Amino acid sequence: MATYAIGDLQGCLDPLEALLEQIRFDPATDRLWFVGDLVNRGPQSLEALRFVRELGDRAVTVLGNHDIHLLGCYFGTRVARGRDTLAPILSAEDGDELVDWLRRQPLLHHDPDLDWTLVHAGIHPAWDLETAQATARETETAMQTKQPLPFFGEIFGNQSDHPAGNTTPIDRQRFAINVFTRMRYCHPDGRLDFAEKRPPADADPALTPWFAVPDRAMADRRIVFGHWSTLGPAKGRANAWGIDQGCLWGHQLTALRLEDEALFAIECPGAQKPKAGK
Repeated sequence: MATYAIGDLQGCLDPLEALLEQIRFDPATDRLWFVGDLVNRGPQSLEALRFVRELGDRAVTVLGNHDIHLLGCYFGTRVARGRDTLAPILSAEDGDELVDWLRRQPLLHHDPDLDWTLVHAGIHPAWDLETAQATARETETAMQTKQPLPFFGEIFGNQSDHPAGNTTPIDRQRFAINVFTRMRYCHPDGRLDFAEKRPPADADPALTPWFAVPDRAMADRRIVFGHWSTLGPAKGRANAWGIDQGCLWGHQLTALRLEDEALFAIECPGAQKPKAGK
């Protein structure tokens, strides 16, 4: 039995199927962890979403920023952008079911037996595991309510960028969404930076990658994440493994076997031209 964490799909199903063939994925014994961003920008968003959902309990996925964007478009609080490939989902006969399933996926998954934690973008340096789990659960509960429209009408925005001062539930939940699905860099005071997307060697030296912040509370725990396609080759950085290798941009789709930290990858043809970040 093996557990494989899979990098950002973003609607690229064919590379995933090729990667699963390469690692000889056995659905009877193996499990898959998806780092989020199942959909958008790639040509098979609908098919990728269906594929992961149909894996059932053989797979775990957390929500990424593109998944949250899809939910916002579904509830009418976001407008699809020119490069989005979400229309087939929104118009599909099973679109309502797919969106409802997606809305019920977590922001954070922790396996105490493996001692690995799965998120899309990262975990704020000030948070220990218990704080991160509690924050994720509060936000997931709000997202999964029977009346989710107020939630999706308020959570998008840069105004919640610091762990202090989030005195209302929606402020805390917006900050949680920003941390778990959008974070790359932090300012010295712990504030999130939403503009810088370049790799650390090229970034503003006043900023620090979230996983490199001194005295990070979860530095002794293994985290696997995606979101940051410009970060470079997947490797453990202070126990944080970034495995988004830019499949969408014609680079690689990566699988990390959690039991022994072995990496597997396939070259991808690319659905869009490379950009700094995504």
